[in-house]
Amino acid sequence: MFEEIKTILIAMSPVIELRGAIPVALFQYHLNPYSAFFFSVLGNMIPCFFLLLYLEKFSKYFSSRSPLFKKVIDWFFERTRQKHSERFNKSKELALVLFVAIPFPVTGAWTGSLCAFLFDIPFARALPLIFLGVVIAGVIVALLSLGIINFNNFVL
Repeated sequence: MFEEIKTILIAMSPVIELRGAIPVALFQYHLNPYSAFFFSVLGNMIPCFFLLLYLEKFSKYFSSRSPLFKKVIDWFFERTRQKHSERFNKSKELALVLFVAIPFPVTGAWTGSLCAFLFDIPFARALPLIFLGVVIAGVIVALLSLGIINFNNFVL
């Protein structure tokens, strides 16, 4: 059971998320593919729940306490919304799922939670969308890790 807990903890970490947890669970902890997938998805979703619930409260709290924090956050949010809102607002739900699902660096559940907050996707809608993206990413990472799919045959 210790390997499962370590897998959850790896998947909970920002940046690494399940993209690192699944291969570690498979090849270092020798979990079966179903367990590696399940515990990685579970671990990846735990921070999302709290981020989606408390990111707005956290932002408001620190913005009210620190003028510098408020200025930086307001600048960042406004810049991000201006830069991406036209593309994102057209199909924000599909964009959120795909953003989380593509297993590249800086995409994933943590950043997807931040995007949901930035673009005002409510908790009850954002959580299942991010979950769907995490499941898709988990399937892709598991299939790549197991060698079922590879990119050697693709020509760019």
